[in-house]
Amino acid sequence: MTIASTSSLAWDWLEQLAKCSETTNPDVEGVTRLCATKEHKEAINLLKQYMIESGMSVRMDNAANLIGRYASTESDAKTLIFGSHQDTVPNGGKYDGILGVVAPLALVHHLNQQGIQLPYNIDVIAFSDEEGTRFQSTLLGSKAISGIFDPTMLDAMDPQGVSLQDALHDFGCETQQIKNDAYDAEEVIGFVELHIEQGPQLEAEQLPVGVVSAITGIERHTITIHGKAGHAGTVPMHNRQDALVGAASVISTFDALCKSDRELVGVIGKIENYPNGVNVIPQKTHITVELRSPIDEKRRNARATFLASIQQQLNALNLTYDHTQTYEQQAVQCSKALSDKLTQAIETCGIKPKTLFSGAGHDGLAVSSLTDIAMLFMRCTDGVSHHPDEAITQEDLQASLQVLKEFCLAI
Repeated sequence: MTIASTSSLAWDWLEQLAKCSETTNPDVEGVTRLCATKEHKEAINLLKQYMIESGMSVRMDNAANLIGRYASTESDAKTLIFGSHQDTVPNGGKYDGILGVVAPLALVHHLNQQGIQLPYNIDVIAFSDEEGTRFQSTLLGSKAISGIFDPTMLDAMDPQGVSLQDALHDFGCETQQIKNDAYDAEEVIGFVELHIEQGPQLEAEQLPVGVVSAITGIERHTITIHGKAGHAGTVPMHNRQDALVGAASVISTFDALCKSDRELVGVIGKIENYPNGVNVIPQKTHITVELRSPIDEKRRNARATFLASIQQQLNALNLTYDHTQTYEQQAVQCSKALSDKLTQAIETCGIKPKTLFSGAGHDGLAVSSLTDIAMLFMRCTDGVSHHPDEAITQEDLQASLQVLKEFCLAI
């Protein structure tokens, strides 16, 4: 079996798995597949079949992760882990997450067909829940295998009032045993995830793949700006305390800050205005702020600059505000040794190497607690992700498989 025929097989598998969805037409409505659901079960049943056909042993752990192993013949072999998540956002695309399961699985199929044995085991993991769509509990599967699972996650409820604890139990898991499902760090070589880029950089440079340097750090804030309501036709403009005008100033400042450095990205994602009347001066405006960077120091410095500047702006507008930081996730740097191996594999395949950071979160955030991580991005059409229009080409899939093969042979 050639890499070309392997990429065709992987393509077919991706199409079959896209049908494991609450939606009936993935090309139009996207894919909706949530943790511990009928669609999840359908997907892992297909993946089990693919794994067995590829010469792997198969098991499901107690966090509903499906794990296939291509075992080495060496008795003291360590394990290289590949994987990504099987779950999606509502009406998501065919490739976010599941590509990182199917591609290495297809590669194992190729190695098995070619009779290629390696001095280490390859585990391919379909993580149960990364997106957190059903239970708002992100990185469930990768936290479990990394030994950082928090049992309080089991108390999370879905919109129908079903707890994660009950959903996993009904799925065949013994949740009290999750703590025993973590890998032994001494037996792991590293973790590698293939993922669509979710951005336009590779496409802009006409490259099929790129190496990820870091997974972004993220922080979130809420800011409530306080003004004074009044009649929109009678209060003189220079006397107004317009909370929405203050919010507009804050938004403009934040946008300019994020555009000042290529390693900063951010968004004011939500606005709530009160009393929100067509002829009433806004009294209170609530906004959310999200800031991301692969360099934590740079992100923190940007935060300090932003907060200092809005203090001055709002004071000048005779407005007050409340600020709360609601979330912070540290950035994770990818392993230089593993990333260098990926870069060498890309060069061996005759592809120009490119390094870029990930502005999205991934399972590697959790797995970095267990072992060294690396990521390979694959070009995605128009940089579209989390959307039914998510698209890749079979040529890029073939290139990714060739790179992963060279990487495995070089380890």
